Amino acid sequence: MRDAGPAADNEENEYVRVSEYMTRKVLTAAPDDGVRETFFRMREARIRHLPVLDGAQLVGMLSDRDLRRPDWVDEAPDLSHDYQLDDSLSVSDLMSHNPIAVHTYDDLSKACALINTHGFGALPVLDKGDHLVGIVTKADLVRAFGQVLEAHHEHIG
Repeated sequence: MRDAGPAADNEENEYVRVSEYMTRKVLTAAPDDGVRETFFRMREARIRHLPVLDGAQLVGMLSDRDLRRPDWVDEAPDLSHDYQLDDSLSVSDLMSHNPIAVHTYDDLSKACALINTHGFGALPVLDKGDHLVGIVTKADLVRAFGQVLEAHHEHIG
């Protein structure tokens, strides 16, 4: 479920918080979850990014790309490892550790910069107590940009 997100309704308020566009309903995984089970949960939910929690602590991020072909499979041009999507591997074997996150109160431009700089598809969103409360994806940023453009066109049109 995504928030409607008030885009640039107030010309004087150019600061747009991450919380205005993040997805609040977030599916998560645990480090010990099997990768096959997790793949099918993600496919059923039609999502591509999954925060990984150990209890309430954010410990990683997992993408559908990580599940399809992990980086370690093609370690070097002359070395390849077998990889099968089965539950003999756990989420912790494939996830990105120590994920970069944004906070609900951060400016949306910070999320844009991090996603562009690091090539991420999504960022976990934390509250002031560093608890996971959402995720902001490239799709959320495109939606925000579209609303800003609409407001701009209404202003000049």
